[in-house]
Parts: sequence; structure tokens; C-alpha cells
Amino acid sequence: MRRLYSTFARGAPGVGLLLIRLVVGFALLARGTHELLAGPPVQSTISYGSSCLLGLLLLAGLWTPIAGALVAFLALWVGIVQPADRWYCITVGILGLALALLGPGAWSIDARLFGWKRIDIRDQKRPRPPPL
Repeated sequence: MRRLYSTFARGAPGVGLLLIRLVVGFALLARGTHELLAGPPVQSTISYGSSCLLGLLLLAGLWTPIAGALVAFLALWVGIVQPADRWYCITVGILGLALALLGPGAWSIDARLFGWKRIDIRDQKRPRPPPL
């Protein structure tokens, strides 16, 4: 993860990435749970179940590059299989791809797990020079 992003965005860009993650995550989770509760066939159950899982990953900001790429792939697949939902799939797919390319931001589990750590080294072991 550290090799993908040199830093995790803070400030206004970090808030923007957080908002994108929340919108896409809630959209995937809401649509997936709605369709799963309606009792779709087995093929749709797999896609909507994975939609719920990817939504949860994006909400938490965990494995965001992988989850974003899978969201883009899933949106492309659902857009081909169910062309009635084309604009939803295009929007969610583009936002998922953007998250995969930009990263999760500072307010994510990825930033806590894989972000740069600060190590404070105390100067207690080195002897002090004698006074002059």
C-alpha cells in the first residue's frame, strides 16, 4: 500500500476522498441490500452480495485500491448484463475507479495500517560531553 501512495491526502482533499468513499459505499450497500431482500435469482445474488461487501470496504476505507477496482469491474459487468441501470453503473464505476487511482485519504483504515509512522528517538543512551 505504501508503494501506491506516497502520502494519504489530508485537509480538503482528504475530506473530498472521504465524501466520495461514503457516497459510493452507501450507494452500493443500499442497492445491494435492497435487491438481496427482494429475493433475486442466484446470479444476481452473487453480484449484489459482492456489492454489499465492496460497499462496506469502501465505507471503512479498507483495501481501497482493490475495492475501487472491483467496484469499477462490477459496475461494468452489471451495466452489460442489465442495461436498464446504465447511468447508475457508469457513475458508480467511474467513482470506484477514481478511488482506486487516488487512494482512500487520511481518514481510513488504510491510512492507519499502511501510512507513514513517526518514530521518536530519545537521546538518553549517548553520554553527555564533559563540561569545559
